[in-house]
Amino acid sequence: MDGRCGWCGTDPLYVAYHDTEWGVPERDGRALWEKLILDGFQAGLSWITILRKRDAFRAAFEGFEPQEIARWGEPEVQRLLGDAGIVRHRGKIEATIGNARAYLEFGSPEAFAAHCWSFTGGEVLQPGRASLAEVPAETPESRALSKDLKARGFRFCGPTITYAWMQACGLVNDHVASCPRHRALGG
Repeated sequence: MDGRCGWCGTDPLYVAYHDTEWGVPERDGRALWEKLILDGFQAGLSWITILRKRDAFRAAFEGFEPQEIARWGEPEVQRLLGDAGIVRHRGKIEATIGNARAYLEFGSPEAFAAHCWSFTGGEVLQPGRASLAEVPAETPESRALSKDLKARGFRFCGPTITYAWMQACGLVNDHVASCPRHRALGG
């Protein structure tokens, strides 16, 4: 695909992610929560690392079922710290358990999704950036969402992580304007 965003390089897994998943508007609250957790695990690492381990994460975290994860404690933390298939970081693992509890406070996946999308007015933001150099690390929307989530007990959801998540989940279309995916996603 000529004109594709340069960040995905030529790795076939990364290219497929760019071409089929990244930036596609996600409105399912459960899927949004899973992606937020994975973006939290990505902090300090490259996204391709998480993408390569995504299936192992799903297996280790029992399909990212928040009701199950919310009941976990130290035995599950120890199990995950021994799982070489995932990123073994105690703080991120413990944050996932707490984030499951915070997610459940919304009452339903639909309520979580509606809340997250409210930070963009329910619409996909279409900035139409000409180059990757124009893409910010965070925005007023990601700062507001991050502050809100933290106030609700979420962790590993700073404004940079939150903005990367907003891009990945299609709350903002940050495919560069020359990328065919930008146009395909409404830009």
